[in-house]
Amino acid sequence: MSQIPKIPRRIVTGIKNGRSVITDDAIATNVSEHFPGLIISDIWATSQMPADLSTEIIVENTAYPVVPANGSYFRYVSIPPDKDLGIKPLEAGQVHPLMHKTATLDYIIILSGEIYMILDEEETLLKAGDIVIQRGTNHAWSNRSDTHCIQLAVLLAAN
Repeated sequence: MSQIPKIPRRIVTGIKNGRSVITDDAIATNVSEHFPGLIISDIWATSQMPADLSTEIIVENTAYPVVPANGSYFRYVSIPPDKDLGIKPLEAGQVHPLMHKTATLDYIIILSGEIYMILDEEETLLKAGDIVIQRGTNHAWSNRSDTHCIQLAVLLAAN
């Protein structure tokens, strides 16, 4: 099995006595592993727009995100190779077992590694530095390499 990356450090700022301060500086604790090696940490969430800067919403990590109505998620995901998840190469016409769709607008940045984004009609290889604007489409992530792919995603509730 490939090496599992560490959980990210989360630094949160705020205001104290009218001055900017660090209110939290620690390794993220809202972490889950719904499938072996697939690490998800929902770093921050909001439940309204504009966001309430004085409120932190603790969300339950789910394999597929459930963004609060009118809210947002900030999600760290470390995706292991397909083979580590027990996913075998797909034959023509097969649907990836992790195919899903959410009612969200997602801004996704590939931080390290590489991964295929699979859609209903096509797929593309994404590498570190690539950015995806995911607009509520059916999709899956397929890591055909030998190392984890780390992505950061901001998900916004959408219609």
